[in-house]
Amino acid sequence: MNLSYWEQKTWFSDVDYTIVGSGIVGLHCALTLREKYPNSKILILEKGMLPQGASTKNAGFACFGSISEIIDDLKSHTEEEVVQLIQKRWNGLQLLRKNLGDAAIDFKPFGGYELFLKDAESSYNECLQKIPFINEVLKPFFKNDVFTKEVDRFNFKEIKEYLIFNPFEAQIDTGKMMQTLLQKAISNNILILNQVMVNSYSENTNGVEVALNDFSFTTKKLLFATNGFAQKLTNNHVKPARAQVLITEPIPNLDIKGTFHLDKGYYYFRNIDDRILLGGGRNIDFEGETTTELAQTEKIQNRLEDLLKEVILPDTNFKIAHRWSGIMGIGSSKNPIVEHLSEHVYCGVRLGGMGVAIGSLIGKELAELVQA
Repeated sequence: MNLSYWEQKTWFSDVDYTIVGSGIVGLHCALTLREKYPNSKILILEKGMLPQGASTKNAGFACFGSISEIIDDLKSHTEEEVVQLIQKRWNGLQLLRKNLGDAAIDFKPFGGYELFLKDAESSYNECLQKIPFINEVLKPFFKNDVFTKEVDRFNFKEIKEYLIFNPFEAQIDTGKMMQTLLQKAISNNILILNQVMVNSYSENTNGVEVALNDFSFTTKKLLFATNGFAQKLTNNHVKPARAQVLITEPIPNLDIKGTFHLDKGYYYFRNIDDRILLGGGRNIDFEGETTTELAQTEKIQNRLEDLLKEVILPDTNFKIAHRWSGIMGIGSSKNPIVEHLSEHVYCGVRLGGMGVAIGSLIGKELAELVQA
């Protein structure tokens, strides 16, 4: 690539911090670095036109885990680990709200609900039985009961009598959140370049040489905020997990408000602009959905449509307006990875499908790892 003097000087010379990934983590990392080092040169490189992973593609749930998901996590993590994870998600949501403001992200505290299909007998009974225990575990930082059972008032079909309600859950507008974050980064003199692929990097005593498609440049520190695309960086401790989503056309007199979970969080839906947004289904094809390919499959899209017809909107005519997918980063543990990869290289990845909740906090933690 034949860079001009001006291009080289403005964007690629004397770079202090280069962040790969312009999603929630990358932007919060950059903003925290700007606070710590006000005179530094900060560059963000993004391989997509917009953030390529899940930051602009998620469902906009300001959540920290449904009760069935928490109970499931307790089977593979210690109680202390699960509590710390929930606390981190909750603190991350508060940080996001504080940094951007509720109006800017269209924060709506409608509460969250979990519903159980009629054949989910054992999960349903276990969740109802464990409400007091989970509430007790979470009381130290919520100060009140988090989960209560409520009779379904939304006219869902083919589900158990009770929903489990969480008043602390809310929804946001993902597009508004990311637009506000990007505007904040630009106003803080953070340089953002889109459709730039980092092919490789090599470390030396004074920093890192970063190879792009047509040229390379040097940065003092290199930070990866690539979440679901971090498999090679972390020796397979992060695996991609595709999430498929659809949204309906506007539905007159839609009376569903809130964020809703089904089947340990593998399905989720909400209201937005008089529409229903529904995503999930990865659990019916784990192998196929362990991919970084942004596409949809007939198998999962059909399952999502069946849920709309049979459970969520059984007495309502609807049309599908749009479908898309995003890439999350998961692993055998739900604990995020925020660490040095080498002397001048760092990463903040593996958000476990909770990027909205913990992305701001992980970005902050990643920046705080860095020494000038």
